[in-house]
Amino acid sequence: MSVLERIGLAGLVPVVVINDAGDGEATAKALLKGGLDVMEITMRTTAGLDAIRKVRQNCPEMLVGAGTVLSVNKAKEAVDAGAQFIVAPGFNPEVVVWCIDHEIPITPGCVTPTEIEKALSFGLKILKFFPADVYGGVNGCKALYGPYQSEGIKFIPTGGVDLSNLSDFVSRPFIHAVGGGFLCKTEDIAAHNFDTIADTTQKAVEILLGFQFEHLGINQDSGEESMKAVGLFEKAFGFQPKYGVNSNFSGPSLEITNAMGLGQHGHIAVKTNSIPRAIHYLKPRGVDVNMDTAKYKGEKMIAVYLKEEYAGFAVHLLEK
Repeated sequence: MSVLERIGLAGLVPVVVINDAGDGEATAKALLKGGLDVMEITMRTTAGLDAIRKVRQNCPEMLVGAGTVLSVNKAKEAVDAGAQFIVAPGFNPEVVVWCIDHEIPITPGCVTPTEIEKALSFGLKILKFFPADVYGGVNGCKALYGPYQSEGIKFIPTGGVDLSNLSDFVSRPFIHAVGGGFLCKTEDIAAHNFDTIADTTQKAVEILLGFQFEHLGINQDSGEESMKAVGLFEKAFGFQPKYGVNSNFSGPSLEITNAMGLGQHGHIAVKTNSIPRAIHYLKPRGVDVNMDTAKYKGEKMIAVYLKEEYAGFAVHLLEK
């Protein structure tokens, strides 16, 4: 898996401003506790380089990059300190060329068609969109995506995103990930409020994944038994039936199968904003999926079952 692919699966890139290099490791551990294994330590302060170095040495599971990289020298220093990717607020051709030549992933800031076309000429398709709130937020990204979607561009909007509007961004096809300092505020780092950072990160991850119950499936031996059950629910509760080939629905949330499927009793469907991201975050929680059950629409995975049954029910993820 490439660095940029991993960032896309993580879906969140906290912009971390460190004033005391000793706080870098504690911040990284707070983010990890919240479920996130990516961080961008900015070069806005003199402590940035040492913080990158300490995180790489002491938190090897963390993917750490350097942000606010404004020159080739800063890029060199950051990579020497252990930075695994480079983030720049704007498009600096010299920095871009150096990173490409040294096979260092870089996401430069691009907010105009001219900048996007310049980035594409260098083969770059994952671009920082900063400051997002100034340049139209999610609508600005959408407008710029339109003429370039065939080129495969995606954005990492940063600036003006927080827990209150994060859900507006995370399910869009043109959003690679969302960046921002809202995940670990500078004042919380300075005050050593690392539990607050972990709590905020956890909330952001849950918004990112957007898990929600979709429907309950009950196994039946035959279409006749399924129809009988649907009729009972309609008679008793007025649940409107919807008939299908492999199953019938009683109302929007109760599926009755026409044959015995996975699960001792049936299945539970859970929707998520992104199945690949869900898999990425579920694995550290000790939850594995059965890839043999994955269903695709084109190249996009739209459904997959977990390996474990819950209370006698198979559980499958559906893409929103």
